[in-house]
Amino acid sequence: MLRVAVIGAGRIGKVHAQTVASHPQAELVAVCDPIGTAAEDLAARFGAKAYKDADALFADADVDAVIIGSPTAAHAPQVLGATRAGKAVLVEKPVAKDVEEARALEAELATFDHPPVMVGFQRRYDPSIRRAKELADAGELGDIEQVVIVARDPQPPSAEYVAGSGGLFKDMTIHDFDEARFFIGDIVEVSAFGQNVLPELKGTGDFDAAFVLLRGKDGAVASITNNRRCVTGYDQRLEVHGSKGSVSMDNWRETTLSVNTAETSGVQQPYLNFFLQRYADAYRDELTAFIDAINNGTEVSPTVADGVAALVVAQAAEESAHSGRTVRLDA
Repeated sequence: MLRVAVIGAGRIGKVHAQTVASHPQAELVAVCDPIGTAAEDLAARFGAKAYKDADALFADADVDAVIIGSPTAAHAPQVLGATRAGKAVLVEKPVAKDVEEARALEAELATFDHPPVMVGFQRRYDPSIRRAKELADAGELGDIEQVVIVARDPQPPSAEYVAGSGGLFKDMTIHDFDEARFFIGDIVEVSAFGQNVLPELKGTGDFDAAFVLLRGKDGAVASITNNRRCVTGYDQRLEVHGSKGSVSMDNWRETTLSVNTAETSGVQQPYLNFFLQRYADAYRDELTAFIDAINNGTEVSPTVADGVAALVVAQAAEESAHSGRTVRLDA
């Protein structure tokens, strides 16, 4: 049984705490959060210990692994603190606050032996996305030519959250950048168009919606559409087109029921309204892969290098959206 601690008792911390507590191979033993009684409140739900200080948590011999869901600026320092204490790490995206810090983290980790470090791009473990990847790798789709990703959140986060998140491209679109890389490999060209469609977020100085076009090193392209608000629910779609075939993933609803009456036809339930509902299986399978890497020595995926690569694309998208120019990464 892997003894796991969660750092961060906010929204994503609660998701990870629940996932760990319900996993047959894991036990939630501690929660850490410096703000108010957040750690105590979440820990009490699962009979875990509560910490306010991450260094004290790292010194706890009853902790085997740490899931880091703290604010972005704390990610890299906490990865180093945990690994130096001999704890395996699953760190939420982005792996660091910027590319320079991410590369410094990668270089520092290379200087000492440490337990596995995995980056939390959970979509790689979504059953539909993973099956699409398996078909692509098996050659069933032929040469991948185009990928279309749509990701819209039901409700926007608070302005306070946005201010500390690193911005739309590093906080939200970075999942899509990793998903695009999952299918078309390294990205060499980025064109991004940012939008401000939400008055309540206008004062943050950040975009709240975007369209991004990526070109992979082998010529495949990917388009990404983002919005921090979608009144129809959690909008998550994928298309992968190749020379021999294609796959598509549609939105999920609570049921597949379609209702027809004298007044309407084809009426379905709304899309799921929370990312934990949509990606519950992905979070579970991500945790399983993390546990397997610790117990069996299997390779982690995504790696810190994947986290760095996604952050490079995010930073290029930010530059492109502000400058109006295409940014090349292979120049």
